[in-house]
Amino acid sequence: MKSREKEAAGGRQMVGMLAVSRAGHDRNVLYLIVREEGERVYLADGVYKKYAAPKKKNRRHIQPVHSGISQKELQELSENPADADTKIKRWIKLYQKQNV
Repeated sequence: MKSREKEAAGGRQMVGMLAVSRAGHDRNVLYLIVREEGERVYLADGVYKKYAAPKKKNRRHIQPVHSGISQKELQELSENPADADTKIKRWIKLYQKQNV
């Protein structure tokens, strides 16, 4: 990870974090970061952007809002992608309910 990327992520990996889109037609939409590659992150919301086909977004255009899910839960997503979208929807809904 480059130093500029570490600064954007607070010096840590962003996979598993909940983030809000800050630019584009999906502005203010909450996503789970499912993968990162260089300057790009891949986002899923479980409804329109599925775990199997995540949205590609520039890392500068998102704002992490929550530490997200545990490493164990991330492992479960990759092991069972059929249930991934349901779990992602549940995590996002739970976060929104707690922070309204």
